[in-house]
Amino acid sequence: MAYQQKLAEKLLVLNERGQGVLIRMNHIKKTCADAKRRPSFLTDKLMESAVKYINRKFPNIDFRGGSQQLSNIQKQKSAVLEGLSSFYDSLVDVMEFRDHVYELLNTIDACQCYFNIAVNFDFTKNYLDLIITYTSVILMLSRIDDKKALVGMYNCAHEFSNGSSDPAYPRLGQMIVEYEHPLKKLSEEFGPHTKADHSFNTPGQILVSG
Repeated sequence: MAYQQKLAEKLLVLNERGQGVLIRMNHIKKTCADAKRRPSFLTDKLMESAVKYINRKFPNIDFRGGSQQLSNIQKQKSAVLEGLSSFYDSLVDVMEFRDHVYELLNTIDACQCYFNIAVNFDFTKNYLDLIITYTSVILMLSRIDDKKALVGMYNCAHEFSNGSSDPAYPRLGQMIVEYEHPLKKLSEEFGPHTKADHSFNTPGQILVSG
């Protein structure tokens, strides 16, 4: 069917984007785990109290109440913004990727699509590929130990520089908290899509529902 072909193309494009996001998440994880490549703000003794405060209060960081702990971020706000922007933007990309996955899966549900690898191979394969890629992105995100510090420090510097939080921060912070237990959250997310998942007449059903 024509609409399934269009959805298959959208699945392919979104999966390719997800692969790019996954590569960046893996890069962040490796960078933060490498003592030589780790962002200096995470190891700077002067930032130690700020990092501890952010991790403890995240995502609801009190800038006024924590002014003493966050003072060194305020002093180096421009450098923090510049040094952490690539990390922050990559994490925002995860959130935007998730939004697009939600939207496309809901569209597929609304169209009452039927999956069968023998009948509509591309559509079925691309659907499964996207589920695998999305799950991989979320699991990789959950394995980045410094994500709260990276996001929180960047937003503190943004607050001190502009008088307000970064527009993406509230949703990004909430997303990071939601995926502290990724498998539980993923099960909740895929719950509404079980109708589509259970239409599989192939071993793929086991992969998706398991």
